[in-house]
Amino acid sequence: MRFACFFAMMLALLPWMGHAQDTFTATGTVRSADASQNNPALQGVSVTLKGSNAGTTTDQSGRFSIEAPSTGAILVFNYLGYETREVSVSAGQSIDVLLSPVDQQLEEVVVVGYGTQRKSDLTGSVGLVSGKELLQAPVTNALQGLKGRVAGVNVFLNSGSPTSSPRILIRGLGTINSSSNPLFVVDGVVMENIQFLNPNDIERMEVLKDASSTAIYGARGANGVVLITTRRGASVNGTIVGYEGFMNVGVLPRKLDVLNAAEFMEVLERGFANHSKYRTSNIPAFTRNDPRLFDAQGNPLYDTDWQEEATRTAMSHNHQFSVQTKGDNSSFGAFLNYADMQGIMLRSDLERINGKVAYDAKPKDWLSLGVNLLANYTRDNETEEGGGHQMPRRSMLEMPPIFPVKFPDGTWSNSSMITDLYGLEAIPNPVHVLETQDRIRKRQQLFGNAYLTFHILPGLDLRTQFGFDKHDTNIQEYSPTDLINISAPLGSARLENQQSFYWQEETYLNYNTEIGDHRINSVLGLSWQQRVYQGNWITAQGFADDFFRFNAIQSASQPGAPGSSHDKWAMNSYFLRGSYSYKNRYLLTVTGRVDGSSRFGENNKYGIFPSAGLGWVLSEEPFLSDAAGLDELKIRSSYGITGNTEIPTYQSLGTISTSTTLLNGTRVSQSYINRLPNPNLEWEKTNQFDVGFDLALFNRRLNASFDYYYKLTTDLLLDKPVPTSTGFQGVRDNIGSVSNRGIELMLSGTPVANDVFGWQSTLNFNFNKNRIEALGENDEDIFPGPNWVSGSQTILRVGEPLSSFWGYRRLGIWGTDEADEAAAVGAIPGVAKRSSERQIIGNGLPDWMGSFVNNVRYKNFDLTVDVQFVFGVDILQQFTHSMEDRTGYSNGLAATLYDSWTEDNQNTMIQQIRNGPYTGQNSEVDDHWVADGSYIRGNLISLGYNFGGVSLNRLNLKGLRIYASVQNAFLIKSDDFKGYDPEATSWGGDQWGQNIFFHQYPNPRTFTLGTSFQF
Repeated sequence: MRFACFFAMMLALLPWMGHAQDTFTATGTVRSADASQNNPALQGVSVTLKGSNAGTTTDQSGRFSIEAPSTGAILVFNYLGYETREVSVSAGQSIDVLLSPVDQQLEEVVVVGYGTQRKSDLTGSVGLVSGKELLQAPVTNALQGLKGRVAGVNVFLNSGSPTSSPRILIRGLGTINSSSNPLFVVDGVVMENIQFLNPNDIERMEVLKDASSTAIYGARGANGVVLITTRRGASVNGTIVGYEGFMNVGVLPRKLDVLNAAEFMEVLERGFANHSKYRTSNIPAFTRNDPRLFDAQGNPLYDTDWQEEATRTAMSHNHQFSVQTKGDNSSFGAFLNYADMQGIMLRSDLERINGKVAYDAKPKDWLSLGVNLLANYTRDNETEEGGGHQMPRRSMLEMPPIFPVKFPDGTWSNSSMITDLYGLEAIPNPVHVLETQDRIRKRQQLFGNAYLTFHILPGLDLRTQFGFDKHDTNIQEYSPTDLINISAPLGSARLENQQSFYWQEETYLNYNTEIGDHRINSVLGLSWQQRVYQGNWITAQGFADDFFRFNAIQSASQPGAPGSSHDKWAMNSYFLRGSYSYKNRYLLTVTGRVDGSSRFGENNKYGIFPSAGLGWVLSEEPFLSDAAGLDELKIRSSYGITGNTEIPTYQSLGTISTSTTLLNGTRVSQSYINRLPNPNLEWEKTNQFDVGFDLALFNRRLNASFDYYYKLTTDLLLDKPVPTSTGFQGVRDNIGSVSNRGIELMLSGTPVANDVFGWQSTLNFNFNKNRIEALGENDEDIFPGPNWVSGSQTILRVGEPLSSFWGYRRLGIWGTDEADEAAAVGAIPGVAKRSSERQIIGNGLPDWMGSFVNNVRYKNFDLTVDVQFVFGVDILQQFTHSMEDRTGYSNGLAATLYDSWTEDNQNTMIQQIRNGPYTGQNSEVDDHWVADGSYIRGNLISLGYNFGGVSLNRLNLKGLRIYASVQNAFLIKSDDFKGYDPEATSWGGDQWGQNIFFHQYPNPRTFTLGTSFQF
């Protein structure tokens, strides 16, 4: 409260500060000196009073107003892409300032591995996203804002839970058992998990996609590299204090069409009536007698909408405070973030506190130094999202609607609390689970680095830096004694602690120089990295009641055996890169890295990862120098080799496991070998070829970038069969290969740009074709799971893509005129007619993904419309098994009543209603479960207002914006898809699990109000 009063008082005094001396109001207009665009006014130009902290920005008409001393006043004008100007002003004078544009494409610098390069000198494929673009939507996850921003980068959000982590694939999936995640490098330090990195701290992201750009990271670059630069001190002298914040409301955008109470009872009754068609055994008579659930006429007393009861209107808020300063020889930035995010499912939430400081200085002409430290704390109560268990994301759809949330006496209901003999599956009601089960995760992260840069000679620097990433996770879980089919009657508790510590030390030389027409950018260095992990856990069952929960696990009568784990890996590396440009026309980049990793076999500890890139800037050639409207045309190509080391540790060794066993009635410890050694085990290698061009036309009003790539990943890590006489089933070896080939295209344009109205538009899309090229010596099929109904639901087969769905074809439903034919295969009319053999029935990786983003400005208003699309992909709707193919166990889709087979409705793909518990079920994975996963999503619609220069000057602010937005505004999808959202998975740990899900956490529609200001 004291701080709030002080803060309010300071804001009130700000407009009056600075009037102690004789001043006047300097006014004027700032325009572009680019005559080809009729000298347009420039909005957002920084106008500062030299030698002070006073400043403002220009409004939509380029106008500004600022208080200045009567004598000796000099104004400094800064604007991205334009030269900085200093102008003297005096009382009574209104000035018109022209800023000259620099060739931004030539001068723009991008971050690459261990340094920076001019964008015009790049021979590789690099995507750039600014922090402003990442935060156009009010995101709380660093990867959410990246979705749709870079061609060739597929971000799958998969869940609406605040604790979920998006999946990111760069240029396709190229591995089976190793991680497919790109390497994340934050301020030069590898960050293991960026799920909880504060996106407000991000200044920019560079995505390295091809081998020319990623080979500098060698054995860790095969899946692409995401370089993240975070905010530091101010860029101009003075102090800037800022605030960014928003509040939002999330709602369930749609409900699945499930049976209501009356419809559910009709399905049950029909199932009982059809029993004699399938079984000769007797079953109980169908009744509606339970007085807690039915009235005297047998009508249900309750009609519970479980989707409504298990979800809520989620209220979230996010606040970011920043202080950035800059002096003559140093800069400092401090950032504090607090976020409280609710999920739309009850008690699903995430709270985050994040603090960051950065200091950079140049105390001597020959020395620069800096430190960067981030501390992050999160606490969340997560909702289980994997597999097909009796968890709320499932039970809120399958819990019969005839049950209430609670009975009048306050007792939680469940599906077993009925006297009528329906044979219902034991289902805990989802509200009971959500309100009483704890799945708490507390995470603490310390991350940072420190560097010294020695300026040895002009253009020659030696930099040494040390960085670390430390994670501590505490897991606390408790399931009460009354959750049937989950933890009843014993209850269960689990406590787990996980700690990991990663460090790296890197020292390298940078040499940058220009000699006439020649420009050289080079780096040479070495690196050491190490990660140590340890964990311990304990579980218990047998709680007398739910009073202690996980807080006194010793009170359980059935404690589980405690466990612990430890692993460690290390790498030693040497790297170099040389880039050469001649006359800004001819470009060459050569990169190499040697990596040694402890994860691989004794005979293959070190690997070499080279690459080369070529570029030709045709627009600099004399024969195109006078081409009308041509600003840039660059052709580039690259080839290189990168690796993937991201496998569990000790895979090349013969490892020993321990456990306990009973011997003569006494529990004793035992040890056994659980893996055969393979001293030749090495990393997966990706050979990548890329060719593309960059084009700019009409004073860069129209820009295009195109790439074609071919990636071949060899030495895939798989388990190779060995003779059973060894006592083992297989040994981990390099025996497979996968290819990805595709195209990427990004088009951006500015159709309109004037003082009043502006319109910028960006279209990007990418096409990728994935194919398995080899699987061991005999190319035999592999069935990796998930193993559920009908066994493995995916297949690895040479010539087919990863994530291929494996099942039967549903040819229809046997009709009454096919009774004899059906009987020959043991079926009857009303049962699914399927192919005799299983086959590939779909694929979960999309062919096409992209976005269409439009930014429109009218005076001080700005509008963003972001539409994203996916085509050429399938979804395996596993929930069809329990909500359509096996009626009688639980609630299901309304289609089971209205579209199922009857003698009067035989032209359908839905089987006849039966009572599964007594009559049996007919459920197999087939293509009726598969739906078209293509969609068009209104990802973001945002409307903002930027206060102009005069208003800001009166408030003594440097910037003020307010906005309102809606995320997930609309969704156009296939009618065949029956779930909440076509972008999901219930098998996040499996590479092939994309777009395979039993049930999902719904993706909310979110309405936001936000603001940001600086002073």
